Amino acid sequence: MKKIILASGSPRRKEILETVGASFEIKTSDIEEVVRNGESPETVVAALAFEKGFDISKDAEEGTLVISADTIVFKDIILGKPKDEADAFSMLQSLKNDQHSVYTGICVIEAGTTNKIVEVVETKVFTKNYSDEKIKRYIESGEVWGKAGAYAIQGLGATLIDHIEGDYLNVVGLPVSKLESILQEYFGIEFL
Repeated sequence: MKKIILASGSPRRKEILETVGASFEIKTSDIEEVVRNGESPETVVAALAFEKGFDISKDAEEGTLVISADTIVFKDIILGKPKDEADAFSMLQSLKNDQHSVYTGICVIEAGTTNKIVEVVETKVFTKNYSDEKIKRYIESGEVWGKAGAYAIQGLGATLIDHIEGDYLNVVGLPVSKLESILQEYFGIEFL
């Protein structure tokens, strides 16, 4: 099997890959994540995933597969990670009793070759009509920090969600089913 590098410091992506039995090492990219005005959410996640993967692939041994990803929450605008409590509150309030999309760009680069595959997965997330008090309690839990859109569907944030349409693991940060499809189609690799 080919050597695999996960170009991500996300503990959630690491856990997802470990769950499917993948053998990999982690190297994180420190590229500046630039979002240009007017870019679609699909373009943003595809570009950022590619840039992270390309950064790591430049120093990887030829033939190594570098997997990178970028996830955003989108509802009229891109909702990044909250800067402070007021920002988290504003995000969560804007998401309540409505739907938004979570986009993940996945990139697989075979180092030392021209093989570079980038795909984007969208999951629609429908939220409950939760109260401002619940938002405050959720922020107090501390789970909002470091999470795009200020929530984690795999944690307490699940209580804010009514239902989803699409891949659950995409909302967590790595749609492993799509990743395996890419690995199988282009490199003959299956997780199971």
